[in-house]
Amino acid sequence: MAKLRYVKTPAQVKKGQEENPEFLDSTVRSIRCVYETHESIAKALLPQPLELARPEINVTFSHVAMHISPEFTFEIGSAIFGVAATYEGKEGVYLVTMPMTTEQAVVPGRETFGEPKKIAEIDFQRDGDALSSSVSRMGMTYLSVKGTVGRDLGPREFTQHAYCFKAMPSCEQSKAFDADPLLVRLEWRHKHSAVHEVDGAELILGDSPMDPVADVPIKRLVRVEFEEGTSESNGRVLRSVPGDWLLPFLHQRYDDTSGDGIEIAV
Repeated sequence: MAKLRYVKTPAQVKKGQEENPEFLDSTVRSIRCVYETHESIAKALLPQPLELARPEINVTFSHVAMHISPEFTFEIGSAIFGVAATYEGKEGVYLVTMPMTTEQAVVPGRETFGEPKKIAEIDFQRDGDALSSSVSRMGMTYLSVKGTVGRDLGPREFTQHAYCFKAMPSCEQSKAFDADPLLVRLEWRHKHSAVHEVDGAELILGDSPMDPVADVPIKRLVRVEFEEGTSESNGRVLRSVPGDWLLPFLHQRYDDTSGDGIEIAV
């Protein structure tokens, strides 16, 4: 009897879906940063039908341990960069980019939810009370933070939402998409056993042609916190959108080195 692992039985497919790392409990340490930027820039970052909640950018650096089984834990570095947005009154973070350290984290997130994930190098360190993290791609560090563990804010539990678009770019040059993109709302359920303010925090946006976060400047740091706890994630499709709404933004999930972009009055 030969085994062909490119094909599975329906029972094996069901078991694989239940064990998808995207839906498993994870133990997380994070440095969560929120900063204020120019309102005109924040608005311009949002595809329809999303609306601006506040001109605030959420940047989170994380070390994630995914508990695949009692015997196996899969560890990755991750980060998010997004703008505070709303859809039909429910606030969340519109995800501009989500660097991850492994292909196993990138592929399911992009294909299942449409998350704008890219493979990156992510360093996350805690040495005593000293904290630091950085994100680099193609030899360029474009996100970094440092500070020290400060005042204890106690445990907390909350649900955070995020928005992204699941799209099928067309293989035909005559059209942009094979089908209308789908607006997806993610649900992240956080249970933090410990939360601390971060003292002396410094968030730096480095310039990169592939990841131009520096185009979204920091006017004021609103808060920086260090979190430890667990997280669960899920998501659902809210609606389809016309391809024209997403097309001006689609390139941001690939490595576009053209340097092209719109002019914004600030």
